[in-house]
Amino acid sequence: MGVAKAWRFSLISANNLALLQDQNGNAISNSNTNKHVCWRSSATTSFQMKPISWSLVCGLMLFGLGLISLFTGHMASDLEWYSQRLVRPSLYSRLDGGRREAIDIWKSKYSKYLYGCSERGRHFAPAIREQSSNGYLLIATSGGLNQQRTGITDAVVVARILNATLVVPELDHHSYWKDDSDFINIFDVDWFISFLAKDVTIVKRVPDKVMRSMEKPPYTMRVPRKSAPEYYLDQVLPILLRRRVVQLTKFDYRLANNLDEELQKLRCRVNYHALRFRKPIQQLGQRLVLTMRKMAKHFIAVHLRFEPDMLAFSGCYYGGGEKERFELGEIRKRWATLPDLSPEGERKRGKCPLTPHEVGLMLRALGFANDTYLYVASGEIYGGEETLRPLRELFPNFYTKEVLANEELKPFLPFSSRLAAVDYIVCDESDVFVTNNNGNMAKILAGRRRYMGHKRTIRPNAKKLSSLFMARHQMNWDTFARKVKSCQKGFMGEPDEMRPGRGEFHEFPYSCVCKKPFNDDGTGYKGDHHSEQVALESVTKNESTYNQKNVVEKSLPILKKAIMAEEPTALADSEDNEFLSD
Repeated sequence: MGVAKAWRFSLISANNLALLQDQNGNAISNSNTNKHVCWRSSATTSFQMKPISWSLVCGLMLFGLGLISLFTGHMASDLEWYSQRLVRPSLYSRLDGGRREAIDIWKSKYSKYLYGCSERGRHFAPAIREQSSNGYLLIATSGGLNQQRTGITDAVVVARILNATLVVPELDHHSYWKDDSDFINIFDVDWFISFLAKDVTIVKRVPDKVMRSMEKPPYTMRVPRKSAPEYYLDQVLPILLRRRVVQLTKFDYRLANNLDEELQKLRCRVNYHALRFRKPIQQLGQRLVLTMRKMAKHFIAVHLRFEPDMLAFSGCYYGGGEKERFELGEIRKRWATLPDLSPEGERKRGKCPLTPHEVGLMLRALGFANDTYLYVASGEIYGGEETLRPLRELFPNFYTKEVLANEELKPFLPFSSRLAAVDYIVCDESDVFVTNNNGNMAKILAGRRRYMGHKRTIRPNAKKLSSLFMARHQMNWDTFARKVKSCQKGFMGEPDEMRPGRGEFHEFPYSCVCKKPFNDDGTGYKGDHHSEQVALESVTKNESTYNQKNVVEKSLPILKKAIMAEEPTALADSEDNEFLSD
């Protein structure tokens, strides 16, 4: 079509130029004049080439420019797609002789070469006994279930850094989700304590005799986000030694992302092993998984964060007119410190959650067929069934926990965290996990699925997909699908996506994923077991900013000057208005 247009345009331009020449009284080139001759034959014969007019030359030039424009336009639009084939091959390429094949949308072909490894090292000292510890550490977590999960994980590591006895963390009862569940209502507390006994001493409460002996109530403070271990040693430990009991409030993402490898492995032991749901939650979740498995060999779990509060906080606009702007604007007033955001700017930056329709289009473009089974984990969807309708049409085999377990779910309905736990189990066990956002549940599950065998996890590249979705009506389906696949390279949960410094450790647990050793000829791997008795190396090595030796070296002088230390004022959190979505 483009070529035809260019061709017509060149012909019209040539005729117009010739006509203008006639109107101005200029003679058209012929055999008797050399005025418009571009070239002549230099042969010795008397034969002369017929002269060519400038109008024809200009027409040919315009035709050529049209062809060049058409060609370069396609080149520019497809440049990223082609560049994927020119990048340096990953370390896994040698397993396939360097071939670059289309990925299996259901499973990573390289997952069999990796496994989760979080066993403590031989030089990792045993836990300090309760009577010998530096005091008791109380933790008040914050946010929804998965945000609190990060807080619990980091609380164990902080207790280890401080050589403190950890009291079972207190869950948040005052957040947006308004769930009054305690730790014991969601997690198996006895398993939590016993599994981590060699790492940290954990008790269910501060002993009464300790509380009676205290002259003052527990000291309460809030540490800044992403605080390094040195901060805890310098600012928290002196108070703990003097007061015996310290409570850290609003504890979410309060520990630095980069830690010593042994402490990172402790994070993994807590998150992927010690935090086990209570039996009623576990049983219901597994029952839903079995129900999905009976209906289909493979199924996708989609985590949709499209609740009104999520959309209001994002500052994005989804085409609902003044009604949407008013409703979400009223919800947004809950966060007084939120800045004014440009909906268009946020979408271009990839900060807007995908709509259910966009999630469906992405999945179909990636190659998932219309008969694929979907389990959708979500809360209250803004716009209700009307918003979900396009996704249902793209994937009619559409199921939720409410559909699969109507009666069994009733005892859980008043408790949002327990409902989220059920969704967590099904999403974890699914063949493919897909999210429309980059919230806490998406990050936590992505990390867990990498640790548990690199099960396929698809995170939308929203920054690139947003412009593609807006332009999808200007291209045919095959072109759209090809471009979606191009955008999603590096966002499909492949092992080589994980590297130090990328994202949160909870999402990319690089210190806890090891590769099996290759045979001497490099053609395969030795064995198919998960034993750490063989010489295994981490896929990547974290450049440590801190090591366990620092705890001992820094704790000794602090012990001597603890009584003289002045208690610092609890620091305000400059990022408290950050909404970490579950």
